[in-house]
Amino acid sequence: MVLFSLVATHADIDLETVAQLSTGASELATSALSGSPEVTGAIVLATCNRFEIYGEAVHSDDVEAARAALVAQISGSSGLSEQLVSRSFSTRIGTEVTKHLFAVSSGLDSAVVGEREIAGQVRRALIQAQHEGTASSGLVRLFQAASKTAKDVGAQTALGSRGLSIVSVALDLAADLSENADWATKKAVIFGTGAYAGATMSLLRERGCTDVSVFSSSGRAAGFVATRGGVALDEESLPVAVAAADLMIGCSGSDTRVEAGELARVRADSPQPLIAIDLALTHDFDPAVGELDGVELLTLESVRLAAPQEQAESLSQASSIVTAAAKAFEQEREARSVDSAIVALRRHTMNVLDAEMEKVRARHGCTAAAEEVEFALRRMVKQLLHVPTVRARELAANGQQDEYVAALEALYGISVEQAAAPAPLQPSAPPASDPEAECPVDHTQISIDDRRESA
Repeated sequence: MVLFSLVATHADIDLETVAQLSTGASELATSALSGSPEVTGAIVLATCNRFEIYGEAVHSDDVEAARAALVAQISGSSGLSEQLVSRSFSTRIGTEVTKHLFAVSSGLDSAVVGEREIAGQVRRALIQAQHEGTASSGLVRLFQAASKTAKDVGAQTALGSRGLSIVSVALDLAADLSENADWATKKAVIFGTGAYAGATMSLLRERGCTDVSVFSSSGRAAGFVATRGGVALDEESLPVAVAAADLMIGCSGSDTRVEAGELARVRADSPQPLIAIDLALTHDFDPAVGELDGVELLTLESVRLAAPQEQAESLSQASSIVTAAAKAFEQEREARSVDSAIVALRRHTMNVLDAEMEKVRARHGCTAAAEEVEFALRRMVKQLLHVPTVRARELAANGQQDEYVAALEALYGISVEQAAAPAPLQPSAPPASDPEAECPVDHTQISIDDRRESA
């Protein structure tokens, strides 16, 4: 199995294109599995400034076909040409996938370096894929390891203590632009009830802002404020709240957005200035809002440009943790890749042994001598298998597992893929006419116990 990813981020393309690419992202993983036989697992990571697809394929030769199928699906759902979609994504495979996701989860690849929200988004992407049944075992291990790495970076470096996030930088920027720095006197309106809205509510509370209203076009505002505080708005009460607001923050990315003309009408008699922060990838606020008198518009691009630079030492420490974690993960993955080969070799050898013991019992019956022969042969097989097993682990750690598999096929004619199907640990029960059927010695238990010991 091979891991691959298609990555489109703020670092390579504009955020508008990222937003368009992510249209229909929620159904992409499921459709990728049903429409691409090359893909055995898929997880979609869509945030405010990135759209990434992680997949697992049977062979590295399948990645290009899987990529083409995904590009075609994204083109169909977004309305963008396949050429533009293809140019927008960079493709990673193998170790590059691991290191990139670990860096992303740790906040090292974010517009605000060291941000906190991305680690939660990575966890939620995995949970959603598991719920939908699209997460393969390899992808589950990858995302779990990425989350652990993010925790390590947060605990062991200054990036975690800074507590930076896209929301916190946006609020800092809003404070710098505001004539009144007292958050306790400000009135805020939040659009949306998702993760960013929750983070915004928490940070506003931390800064002393208690007059917070929440609007959701999907009608979830009441449930949101029930556990977090604030006032739920509906279509009728929204204009009044916006007219009196000092700050409005867009976190929803819904199809409904605040148009410039509508905002100008609502705030025609409002004397105080308004700061509008649009954190939604698909804008909650018409870009023309920023041209209105008394309105200052901040976007994700504004936040990215205003984000403070992290100290070189903290970044170096975090990068070292990510690199070490990615290397350890790949070594473990390579070791796992020879498990089926080891099982195949052991199964082949034990089948030969079982066949020979059947001949011994058929010729000599069930005797103490036959039992001693079986014990001796099984111990010998265990010793013979020890070195090939150790060598398999060593070769896998060096990335040479394919050579081991090829050697098994060349020397023993063992097909590792065919051996993947489970086989019984013991021979089938003998027919009733077999003399062994009346044998008082439990050869089955001998076989199982000795195989466990050799394992």
